Amino acid sequence: MRELADSLAAELRQIVLPRLGRPWSRGLAGRAVGGDTTFAVDAEAEAHVQRRLKGFARPVAYYSEDQGLVGSEGADWVFIVDPIDGTRPAIAGLEAACVSVAVARLTHRPAMEDVWYGVILEIKEGGVFRAVRGGGVEILDASGRRREVSISMHSDLSRLFWTIGFRGRPAAELVAVLGGLIDRSSVNGGVFDLGSATYTMTRILTGQLDAYVDVGPRMIERSPWVERRFRQVGNGSVLNNCPYDVAAAALILEEAGCVVTDAAGNSLDKRPLLGSDVAHQLSVVAAANREMHAAILQVVEEGLEHLERTGAG
Repeated sequence: MRELADSLAAELRQIVLPRLGRPWSRGLAGRAVGGDTTFAVDAEAEAHVQRRLKGFARPVAYYSEDQGLVGSEGADWVFIVDPIDGTRPAIAGLEAACVSVAVARLTHRPAMEDVWYGVILEIKEGGVFRAVRGGGVEILDASGRRREVSISMHSDLSRLFWTIGFRGRPAAELVAVLGGLIDRSSVNGGVFDLGSATYTMTRILTGQLDAYVDVGPRMIERSPWVERRFRQVGNGSVLNNCPYDVAAAALILEEAGCVVTDAAGNSLDKRPLLGSDVAHQLSVVAAANREMHAAILQVVEEGLEHLERTGAG
């Protein structure tokens, strides 16, 4: 299964790489299961996943953003595949796009803790991040040479380099929650929206970034009225991260010693692994160390309280 996951990721990269930044890649191909826009380059990558796994010697199920669960009959394993995490950066020709493949036993109701292997492959730069549960993490550069994990040890939020999950989230309400963290880090640190949860989470392992913060589902939990604003921005759909976005990245970061929870500080382990609707969406706070993670959660909580007090008006 590891070899299949690695080869699938490499094949998907080869399909997408020559299409980075090409104007035709921006063509709209429809809507994914979760409601997000499907671009032409997404459709081509998804077609390869279907062909590759259907032709494997034994039954293998897979779950993807555009297709949902496919081929579960007789399968012992399920691949959670995001052929292009960061489609928008990919079609713009930017670096922040990855192939993400997670592998789990196909039980009756697989959860995030059932992810056994994860591999992430940078599409433009060619770096590889992978981990087996309980076996640590491995990082390779484009030439196949090992890279050391480099994780920030500070917890000073004024020096925080971090990213926001922004696509499909209502801007005014999101900034109402994260404004305190933005302001605190805007001079001595930096805040970015790079358009890919997988890419930005793996930058924590390279020392380029300290944290990834996506609070969308938590905003709706705490202030249900804000769901209407999510649907306005999302063309009728609520667009937040789903398990396929972060299944591989969460395992890889945890195996490296980072902290990954939802925006309330709860473990993601018991969250359902397969699904794209609102019930399966999950907030994510990933940080380089526990002190930093706790400090971020405190500021996020203050922002959520501010949103509640502000209300729909």
